Amino acid sequence: MQVPICGFDAKNAVLCPQCESKVESGDLTKADVDASIILARLAKTHPQIDQFTLHGCKEIDGNFILRFSKQDIQKIRQSRTLYGLIQGEFSGKIWLVEEGENNKRFIEDLFFPTKVLSINSVWAPGGIEKTKAVISGKWTPRFPIDVKKVSQIVKNARNLDIEIEFEESRRN
Repeated sequence: MQVPICGFDAKNAVLCPQCESKVESGDLTKADVDASIILARLAKTHPQIDQFTLHGCKEIDGNFILRFSKQDIQKIRQSRTLYGLIQGEFSGKIWLVEEGENNKRFIEDLFFPTKVLSINSVWAPGGIEKTKAVISGKWTPRFPIDVKKVSQIVKNARNLDIEIEFEESRRN
């Protein structure tokens, strides 16, 4: 398994001086360290996890955005058991996003499994860029994704102001 900190540090839950200095300099976050330790602990009993590559983790108001490779995300999403196992170890909701993706793919990952019909950027007066995402279907109180949390994550992680609209509400 590859994680942002040393493999030895992740397995023993103690940081070496080199990793400690990366945390102090801001190259690594506390969320990177915590996620690495959690995944290393899970990998001891679940060999599937030992094959993953965690590129990083960011915590935004109790939500954990885990950056994995595309293949790892697919494996996690295909197994409810594996997703539940990883989710159960974090104190907040986990969001799986692909490493190195563009803003459009980042937003689509946050809305998975819901289909994003379009994502457009417009410039508002004053040089402010706004992003609008149109989501398939209609919003109901039982919609499985917290739209406000997604907006907050996009704002904090990508510095984008996003407006989320549902397909059905546009037709009325």
